[in-house]
Amino acid sequence: MSDAGNESPMIIDSDSDSGSESGHEDWSPPGSPRSKKEPPPPPPPPGVAESLSSDSSSGGNIQNATEEWGEDSLTVVHDEKAALLEEFERKRRARQMHVPTDDAEVGALLRLNEAPYCLFGEGKAERRDRLKDLLSRLTTDQQQQQQLQSKDKDEDSSSTTREAEETWYHTGPERLRHVRQFVLKYSVPRARERLVKERLSTADPAVMTALRQETGARLRRFQLLTSQNADSRPVSCVRYSPDGKKLATCSWSSMVQVWDVDSGEGDTDGSHLLRGHEGHVDRVAWHPQATISQNPDQLNLASCSRDGSVNLWGLESEAPLAHLPNMGCRVTDVAFHPSGRLLALALEDASWRLWEVEEGEEVLFQEGHSKGVACISMQKDGALAVTGGLDSFGRVWDLRSGRCVMFLAGHQSPLLSIDWSPDGYHLASGSQDNTVRLWDVRQRATVSIIPAHTSLVSGVKYDPKNGSFVVSCSYDGTVRLWPHKSCQMLGSLEGHGQKVMSVDVAPDGASIATSAFDKTYKIWGPD
Repeated sequence: MSDAGNESPMIIDSDSDSGSESGHEDWSPPGSPRSKKEPPPPPPPPGVAESLSSDSSSGGNIQNATEEWGEDSLTVVHDEKAALLEEFERKRRARQMHVPTDDAEVGALLRLNEAPYCLFGEGKAERRDRLKDLLSRLTTDQQQQQQLQSKDKDEDSSSTTREAEETWYHTGPERLRHVRQFVLKYSVPRARERLVKERLSTADPAVMTALRQETGARLRRFQLLTSQNADSRPVSCVRYSPDGKKLATCSWSSMVQVWDVDSGEGDTDGSHLLRGHEGHVDRVAWHPQATISQNPDQLNLASCSRDGSVNLWGLESEAPLAHLPNMGCRVTDVAFHPSGRLLALALEDASWRLWEVEEGEEVLFQEGHSKGVACISMQKDGALAVTGGLDSFGRVWDLRSGRCVMFLAGHQSPLLSIDWSPDGYHLASGSQDNTVRLWDVRQRATVSIIPAHTSLVSGVKYDPKNGSFVVSCSYDGTVRLWPHKSCQMLGSLEGHGQKVMSVDVAPDGASIATSAFDKTYKIWGPD
């Protein structure tokens, strides 16, 4: 039975409709377009079918090309992103990179990387930024190559330092043994006497303080006392005689002259004009007993020249008393041993020599510097000698044993002048790096670094009386006074119009003498 109010669903047998793939027919509302079954379209003609087939194939190619274009665009975008990130990373490295602040070093690094030293309108800051940018662009291989080059330079520098620290000893003559024994016997009692005096002088600190204050007040009053035209060429050296009453000068005119300090004039009969050199005379030195116990017709002076000659002079004749054999190279400095028996020579061939004056025999040939020896000085006791070289190092030598007992390392440029303090254990050195250094032989170290001048320091001298001050001269045209172991300048003496080449202090410390490129020597003292 069936309920008239309910319609039962239509069940269609799957076999009744063979045209439906699923065996079921989708239901559609009556009157809809799909309610009536449309017949399938007729097949296209053969030509049209081939055309459609070719269009379908062409459409597939277009789709493949589109896919290929999409992959390329993704690759391009990825590469651009990687390049952008790499540029950000490079700029970060450039900001964090450490480069030298010295403009000369910056320029050297630019040249090393084959870049221009300077661009138009470029300042120091811009040059440093350009160096940072350049270094940040280096590849890993280039960085490794630069590291290898810098390593080679470091090895060369270390090998140069090792060579500078090496000392060569030579077999000396039999006479050298007797000379060393003489130096030992001469120096020990004088060192003992010096130590006794030092203990007495330092026993009362109040006395030492008063002495320093008095010295400072006196040096601040120094001014020009005498100016003398000394030669027709630059005056390369000036030295006080041991009694402080005479001055010896030498010049590039090959002349040596002796002057009276009080009158400021040489002897009118020409006996104080000493002729014998043929080249520039660089240094002159007084015998320790000259003008005191030494007769005028005996050895009073020694001088050295760029032609390799060393002459020995008296004070009564313009001809030399004797001359040493030509050294074959420039002799840069001469210094007498305090005994007056020995004469030390500094040579440009990186050696220094010790001659026994009376015998006229070379008793010591000593190497140790890697470049020429520019200056030499003898300790007051006579036990030690110090040399300064163009290799920027100094060496302290024990004349009793022949060994180098101290290596002076610290200057960045050649040492041009060096001097002993009368206390026997302090040294002052002047260098082409514009500084003066004070050294303590007991500590084997620098005790003070003085930024003394704006140009090379051509001369440095201690007060020979008590070592209470140091005087320096420079190619900047000034002479400056410094208290011992202090960087506080006590005075600056200006009067030479050109480079000051030499300085010396009177034996009593009361006056200072200087010589300069302006062909004059000048004497300075308190007003």
